[in-house]
Amino acid sequence: MQTASTNICERMGRSQELSEFKCGTVIGCHLCNKSICEISLLLNIPQSTVSGIITKWKQLGTTATHLQSEQGQHMLKCTVCRSC
Repeated sequence: MQTASTNICERMGRSQELSEFKCGTVIGCHLCNKSICEISLLLNIPQSTVSGIITKWKQLGTTATHLQSEQGQHMLKCTVCRSC
């Protein structure tokens, strides 16, 4: 039997990002008046991550990791560099 602390698959590294669905689930729980602690336990993600997602959603109105304009600028840079 594996516990939550020994199950490597359950732990989230610093470089991993949550899926768009999981971020949406965090916001949905927040809108249903669940506390950060409750959301953290329910979805098995750190409280700091839950708090960050909610804060970003309140400030920017989105949970996307990259804004569309940033992605477009990056693609433009890649295209220009390849054609040179």
